[in-house]
Amino acid sequence: MDRQRANRKLIRGLLIMTACSFAFGWALVPLYDVFCRAVGIGNAEAKAGPAVAHEAIDPNREITIEFIASPKSVGSYEFRPKVASMRIHPGKLYETEFYAKNLTSVASVAQAVPSISPSGTAQYFHKTECFCFTPQKFGVGEGRDMPVRFIVDPQLPANVDRLTLAYAFYDTTQN
Repeated sequence: MDRQRANRKLIRGLLIMTACSFAFGWALVPLYDVFCRAVGIGNAEAKAGPAVAHEAIDPNREITIEFIASPKSVGSYEFRPKVASMRIHPGKLYETEFYAKNLTSVASVAQAVPSISPSGTAQYFHKTECFCFTPQKFGVGEGRDMPVRFIVDPQLPANVDRLTLAYAFYDTTQN
């Protein structure tokens, strides 16, 4: 009798522990989202930073944006900006394009990695659309224009009048 009672108690305890584990696992998704919002990691909304309002366009200030591609035409791809630079007004949405062409005899995948200089200014450069967000698939000999849409935050320090957007373009086919 004591053995049956002990077994029932053990089974009840195990069922309660199983139910609590399931409930905890189910609650982790919303808890993780709350945690990410609180500390600013792990979700796209927190990483995107504050949105720049179009009403904040500064018509009295012009900034030069330079575009650099690395490598320009080495190895697996030809890669270059369509324009070397442009003059922009902070707060206004702009678009430019880069050109990439697969120089190999096989289909391939490439990934672009951006960088903004001078250092510390990346927080003021907001890309709304970019080929760097996802790997790019290219057929044999395929070339195409790839758009970048961006806004420079009007809060960019006044002593900065030139930004450089540089991309390193890597063949990631085997990765």
